[in-house]
Formats: sequence, structure tokens, C-alpha cells
Amino acid sequence: MDSSPNSPTSRKAIRVGIGGPVGSGKSTLCLKLCERYGTTRNMAVITNDIYTQEDAKMLIRHSALPESRILGVETGGCPHTAIRDDISMNLDAVEVMQSRFDGLELILIESGGDNLTAVFSPELADVFIYVIDVTEGDDIPRKGGPAIATSDLLIVNKVELAQYVGADVEQMKEDCRAKRGDRTFLMTDLKSGIALEKLFAWFDREVLFTDVETTAPI
Repeated sequence: MDSSPNSPTSRKAIRVGIGGPVGSGKSTLCLKLCERYGTTRNMAVITNDIYTQEDAKMLIRHSALPESRILGVETGGCPHTAIRDDISMNLDAVEVMQSRFDGLELILIESGGDNLTAVFSPELADVFIYVIDVTEGDDIPRKGGPAIATSDLLIVNKVELAQYVGADVEQMKEDCRAKRGDRTFLMTDLKSGIALEKLFAWFDREVLFTDVETTAPI
């Protein structure tokens, strides 16, 4: 039996941090993960906004999970501060969810962050997924930064819009390889479903430690 800190068999819920600029697709990623795993895993979602709970409300409107399993945190300042520097509000939210649901296995912690240094404190998140999209400019991967280079998974989202904004997807792939080395990245369109199965295969293997077979290489 796997007793590692991230194992679903351990007492501590796996905490997956999801960061990225506003509008990149973080909430959509949370929704897709909830739709995939919400009926088979004991899970919850914590969202971070500065002055509102809009991301939490979006997930509730889409019935991503039962409402009691979705908790919005109002940070009152830059959201990346609450995931990197002073994480106390998010740790409190984690404690609330773990006390609310016995045997909680998985917590998604979604947060905005308007720069490429918006990484999660290792004391808050076990796994870090960073989301960007092609409409922000195809030079974003080339600019690098801790989030681009060190996240456990980098998602380059909205690839179907590349032709409309003049983004060079192939160049973005090359830049991702250059900045990330062997670390995984995916070119996706979460709303239309492009690379979703690759995402779920990665999540099963690297987050949930589930052996899966896939014919679609990462």
C-alpha cells in the first residue's frame, strides 16, 4: 500500500494548486477535473479572488460539485500573495474542508496571479499546475519565470484561438521544451476538449497514483 504524502490512501488530502493569469482557463480546468473525478473521489475546491467569490459561484452554477464542497476565499489583495507568501487564509480553508468531509482525498486550490512568479508555497500545495493561453501572446513561454519553468504541469490553453490572434503554436511548443526540460506541458483547448484525455492520464498517474493505459502520448 502506498503511504507517500500524496497517496489517496494517506490521511492528508492531496492539494493541487492551480494558478495562472485571469482568463487563462483555471476555473474551466477545475470544472473539468470535478466532472471527471467528482463522482469517484472525495474531493473539494477552494477558489481565491480579491474581493469576490466569482470563481466559486461559477463552479456552483455549473454543479461542478455539491455547493458545500466549493469554498471561495476573498484575499483582499493580490491572490498570488495568499498562495505563496501569507498562505494562512488558504490553510484555514483547507482545514474547514477537511473537518467538513471525513476522509477527504483531493482538494483543488485555484488562484489568480498576474505574473510568472505566482507559484504555490510547498506548504500549501503538493502539486502545482500553471495555466496560460495563446491569446496572452505566444512569447509567454519564452519569457519563462518560476511558474513556467517549475510547475509540475504547464497547460497552454485555447489553442483553437491561435489562428485568430496570430499565435505560433509550434514556436510555443519549442519554447516550452526549452524552458521546462523534461517537465510535462500540454497544448489544450479545455472547452472544446482538445488534449483532455492527455490531461486526465497525467492527473491519474502523477496526482492520484493510478496506473492507466493511454494511446495518446503526453
